[in-house]
Amino acid sequence: MKQPADVDLSITLCGVRLPNPFVLASGILGTSETLLEKAARLGAGAVTAKSAGLHPRAGHENPIVVDWGGGLINAVGLPNPGAHREAEVLAEAKARLAPLGVPLIASIFGGTPEEFAEVARIVLAARPDILEVNISCPNVHDEYGEPFAASCAGAVSVVEAVRPLCPIPLFVKLAPNVPNVGRIAADVVAAGADGITAINTMPGMVIDVESGRPVLTNRSGGLSGPALKPIAVRCVYEIAQAVPDVPIIGTGGVTTGNDAAEMIMAGATAVGVGSAVYYRGLDLFRPLCEELAAVVRHHGAKRVEQLRGLAHRSHGVPWKENKL
Repeated sequence: MKQPADVDLSITLCGVRLPNPFVLASGILGTSETLLEKAARLGAGAVTAKSAGLHPRAGHENPIVVDWGGGLINAVGLPNPGAHREAEVLAEAKARLAPLGVPLIASIFGGTPEEFAEVARIVLAARPDILEVNISCPNVHDEYGEPFAASCAGAVSVVEAVRPLCPIPLFVKLAPNVPNVGRIAADVVAAGADGITAINTMPGMVIDVESGRPVLTNRSGGLSGPALKPIAVRCVYEIAQAVPDVPIIGTGGVTTGNDAAEMIMAGATAVGVGSAVYYRGLDLFRPLCEELAAVVRHHGAKRVEQLRGLAHRSHGVPWKENKL
């Protein structure tokens, strides 16, 4: 995709170059090599495949997504073809994306740290550019099935299991509904994570007032879209304070170039795009780049990276310039 001539939107994530900061978020287009390639050709800076587990999952029965007016709530149920089939599809996607200069991010989940490690071992055979570890799934070792993302210990246990097997940049996807997201980010980085994806969806529910029953088959689901953006921006800000030298993919409610600028000013290096595909269509990446470039120009800058952390500097918060 042709970039704005006077603004450099390219970034790097742990040495992986992206032509622009917009990353197709996990789960939006599944793990179809054709659709991932289409997103790349339409201007995505990087694409993330849907999270894969060790075994195939069908997911929940419909209805699995509802537009409630301020965003979306979904309970898809982690459908995926299983790690071995995922690796095959990722390998084909990688072959299609490499000539386009668009990195492939693989995403994995598991019920135990050991399962995460096994899925990582299988999926890494496809040679993705970045591995994203989705720790917002239940820890089956925990008495109450608490997600790994809910505690420092749980999050660290997954990173420690996957890190020795992972020769590429390792990003950990954190949840927003925790007491101190910055502390969890700092602990997973200390355990070996190279970057953070922030954030996953926020638990929510919609009830049909005619029937008096929850709309989703799973009853509750994950909130995404515009209503999530202020929560995501706050989380990115706190994570950037905790680990200022670590790249963050700021994800949650980004629909416009201004939304993306907020994420970057809060401390994100890249910006995840998910529910915006529902609102604006898959060809949204070109206008997003143009909108973000307009913000960069407005601030008298030439590179989008110059906006990173601006909200910290403008409030007198100590900030180390991004050298990634």
